[in-house]
Amino acid sequence: MEGMILGNRYELLEKIGGGGMALVYKAKCNLLNRFVAVKILRSDFTNDEEFVKRFRIEAQAAASLSHPNIVSIYDVGHEGNIHYIVMEYVDGITLKDYISRKGALNWREAIEISIQICSAIEHAHRNHIVHRDIKPHNILLTNEGIIKVTDFGIARAVSASTITMVGSTIGSVHYFSPEQARGGFVDEKSDIYSLGITLYEMVTGRLPFDGESPVAVALKHIQDEPEVPMMINKDIPSGVNDIIMKAIKKELGKRYQSATDMLRDFYKVLKEPGGNFVTVENDSGSPTKRIQAIGNNTPIKRDEFLIKENKPDNTKGNKKKDKLTYILAGITSVIIIALAIFIGYNAVMPSIKPEQHKDFVMENYKNKDINDVKDELSKAGIDVDNIKVTRQNSNDVDKDMIISQTPAQGSTLKPGGYNNIEFVVSDGPKVEKMPDLTKRDAREAATRAEQDYGLKVTMEDEFNDTVAEGLVTRTDPEAGDDVKSGDSVTIYRSKGPQITQTKVPKLIGLTESQAKKALADANLTLGKEFPEGSSNTGKIIDQKPAAGTSIEENKPVDIYFQNNLQGRVNVTRMISLNNPQSLPDTVHIVVQAVPSDTNAMEVLMDKQVNQKDFPVQVVIPVPNGGTTDVKVFINEKQTDEFVQNITQ
Repeated sequence: MEGMILGNRYELLEKIGGGGMALVYKAKCNLLNRFVAVKILRSDFTNDEEFVKRFRIEAQAAASLSHPNIVSIYDVGHEGNIHYIVMEYVDGITLKDYISRKGALNWREAIEISIQICSAIEHAHRNHIVHRDIKPHNILLTNEGIIKVTDFGIARAVSASTITMVGSTIGSVHYFSPEQARGGFVDEKSDIYSLGITLYEMVTGRLPFDGESPVAVALKHIQDEPEVPMMINKDIPSGVNDIIMKAIKKELGKRYQSATDMLRDFYKVLKEPGGNFVTVENDSGSPTKRIQAIGNNTPIKRDEFLIKENKPDNTKGNKKKDKLTYILAGITSVIIIALAIFIGYNAVMPSIKPEQHKDFVMENYKNKDINDVKDELSKAGIDVDNIKVTRQNSNDVDKDMIISQTPAQGSTLKPGGYNNIEFVVSDGPKVEKMPDLTKRDAREAATRAEQDYGLKVTMEDEFNDTVAEGLVTRTDPEAGDDVKSGDSVTIYRSKGPQITQTKVPKLIGLTESQAKKALADANLTLGKEFPEGSSNTGKIIDQKPAAGTSIEENKPVDIYFQNNLQGRVNVTRMISLNNPQSLPDTVHIVVQAVPSDTNAMEVLMDKQVNQKDFPVQVVIPVPNGGTTDVKVFINEKQTDEFVQNITQ
């Protein structure tokens, strides 16, 4: 189906998944120019009109959910016999694949994942939507570590339909609640059971129940007790173990009664891994009390109120006595009954009549733990399940502490009724990974750290033999370390290789061998010898750079000898630049000479010279009675040519 366009806007690009109910394609929305996921129902479902109708209703209901941990539904449609839903495209893997790759997860990571799943379930339950198919296959993990729960509302549509799928099961029997396995009534506590099974698998790396067939697994959900997670993985804290075992209780009344209750224990276990805060409710409710019946059936002592039958009734006085006795007995019975009812009412009614709470006045809960505040409100009769909690990162307020509240302090709430309560709660500072800034321009790296990550940058310079000057050599913290906005980071900028300076020794008056030793002692090298092309056995008459100059170690020093040929005179000439503005700051100068006594070309100078050092001096050997032809080259281009003789 790749290449097909649905609804004149969704272009199917590639198949990215599928299951017993649908195939999933990555698609591009040509209208909004974004990637989406398109789930196309298999023909086994689309041929059932009742199912299709139910599916559309439930999918549209799920589309009303808006939560960062729920995959958003954008559109529901059909084209011919193709029925599809368009959802948010999530670039990541399923939680099932993540568990398969890593095995048993660290308990803290598993709890943080479960908090995101439970938060999504809590939001759906508040909107009266039960997932019915919570399992790792329906939970996506983005590349940024964010959990996304998918397929909300779809399982309800499937389970409510009369459709029969041969060879497949709606949902996964390994995560079914016992009531689902029995085909009984399913509510929010079924999602809690499935989340408990998912958490069990995350921390142990395996499922609590398995079998040769779906029926065998379903029976184990109904009849068998799972192995305690702590017995499988010794690193699981007792608090985590207790949460799992409560969530997967077979009796509905012994499980968590809401996702909010379970979420509260998740936050507690992060603070107290070994805490004993998980309570198991008695599913039998309040026990029935036997109260003795009082009234016409109350036993009355015969000899106390009845006239003895063997006494003859033969006088008028006796008849009046009997009548009075019956009246007194009746009055006494009424008094006893009234007293018993009064005592019984006052003794029994407080135990069955709900406690009446007074109007509750909101306090200032800023900087208080959200879980403690919810407990306080619950004790005051406030329905905490309807409290809206919005989380946001904060550098100033600790995690789980309240940043702001609605309504404000002093507002009056009605216990037992609907109260529009909202808390903005800190998720702590946003933690990110320090980026790798090495070998980047130091100024650009500092700008990125400050603007993209909110870090406070300090720049330090250091020598480095491998990283060019001006680039980043390293950072502290290092790349990959956790950082948050406001943290300080040191960026180390390269100054290039460390350069050591040395003084040029005096070489004038020395022989070549003596000059080499003096240069070696100063960590310098011998450069070019002038004149070139002849054996220089005399004394040095000049050197470049001059004695006493500070230069880098291992740099060369050029030396000039007295001319060895007889009948020659050395003439000094200054070489200038003719057009310096057209040349770079440093130029390459070469001076060649051809004396008339040998007609052989000699190189008098060959070196790089800064413009500011011009004019430069050159020593020209001139034969007595003869001449020397001289050529000057600047950057390989001849700039001057002249004839030098002694008279000049």
